[in-house]
Amino acid sequence: MRFMIMVRANQQSEADGKPSAEIISAMADYHEQLAKAGALVDASGLQPSSKGWRIRYSGGKSKVVDGPFAETKELIAGFTILQAKSREEALDWTKRFPNPFPDLPGAEIEVRPIKGLDELGDSEGVQRFRELNVHSQE
Repeated sequence: MRFMIMVRANQQSEADGKPSAEIISAMADYHEQLAKAGALVDASGLQPSSKGWRIRYSGGKSKVVDGPFAETKELIAGFTILQAKSREEALDWTKRFPNPFPDLPGAEIEVRPIKGLDELGDSEGVQRFRELNVHSQE
């Protein structure tokens, strides 16, 4: 099973502030442990929403909406994708995730299982995804 850890954005991450050397070191330690255990799939920080955009769909039409976006609680500042044998194993790993913003009064990460292709049924489209090996780590 794969899980995504999402680091919630805040005013600091949206201001494109650089993390301290201590937090970068703590994150490196954590991700090295994941890698040594064979559980690390991917991880990265994201640029602030001012450098991004959204596509808003309505009535069969789409519209580009440039950032920044006001509601930081809806934004993601970074992510880690991990491979675990169970929800319990993933929970154990996420309990060890370093506080991404230790200098602020609060921070939050969200963890969700990633849907595997087997959960989407059997269709021509699912088969095409299998052939792309996009979800090869199920």
